[in-house]
Amino acid sequence: MKLSWSRVLRHAALLMMSFTSLVALQARAATTAAPAEIRVDYAYYSPESLVIKHFGWLEEEFKPDQTSIRWVLSLGSNRALEYLNSGAVDFGSTAGLAAVLGRANGNPIRAVYVFSRPEWTALVVSKDSPIHSLADLKGKKIAATRGTDPFLFTLRALKTAGLSRDDVEIVNLQHPDGRVALVKGQVDAWAGLDPHMAAAQVDDGARLLYRNVGFNTYGFLNVREAFANQYPQAVGRVLKVYEKARVWIIAHPDDTAKILADESKVSLPVAKLQLERNDFSDPVPGDTQRAALKAAAPI
Repeated sequence: MKLSWSRVLRHAALLMMSFTSLVALQARAATTAAPAEIRVDYAYYSPESLVIKHFGWLEEEFKPDQTSIRWVLSLGSNRALEYLNSGAVDFGSTAGLAAVLGRANGNPIRAVYVFSRPEWTALVVSKDSPIHSLADLKGKKIAATRGTDPFLFTLRALKTAGLSRDDVEIVNLQHPDGRVALVKGQVDAWAGLDPHMAAAQVDDGARLLYRNVGFNTYGFLNVREAFANQYPQAVGRVLKVYEKARVWIIAHPDDTAKILADESKVSLPVAKLQLERNDFSDPVPGDTQRAALKAAAPI
């Protein structure tokens, strides 16, 4: 995928919608009835979505309007972006850089919330792997899901060792399939994503070859631009529920881990390890996220 740096920055700027601009959008719009249905994704890498779904908070919020809530599982940023682009969901959870690239390629979305600052990806090898450095990956097979943070993380990691994607064979597999391929020895390394990465560590003894929290871009909740324009008040109400979930997660880490474990079918230690790698302190998209995206986009 070839994008000019100026184009990426232009679309990154367009992507970032702060709460302030959302309020301005609401002020310009006439009062609009709530939609008959709101389609929201849930993802194992978005703890807020799992908590909201578990407690039925969106259903409760929109019950007076007789608005139904449809939940759609996203297994990765690439799936969430596909669903947003096709209109299968109105709200989708993605990595920040994946959202920027989606927007740059014509996906009409806006980021309206930061659900976490995660370290949700790293380069993973099996416990007995002879690979001990990024340089050892030259000529090797790496499983990664195109269009997601783990894929982009892989490219940035390789660059730090003077390698490019041409120096390795990237095998395009969805995140859980990448873990299976690593366990079976079908690939030499895997660009993991939690909770699958945490499960590989706890259950398979997998080893994190390369970590860099700075190469993990933020977790964005995105909304279809058409939905935001037609139902700005509904967007605000959805964000209110996400904020309720974020505050609840900070106050109830053990209960959150249990919900995550139950939803994603992983053990409680795996869920706790995943949550330990998430920072829920800054939910508003702004300059901090823009700076991280600018640093990541050139790859």
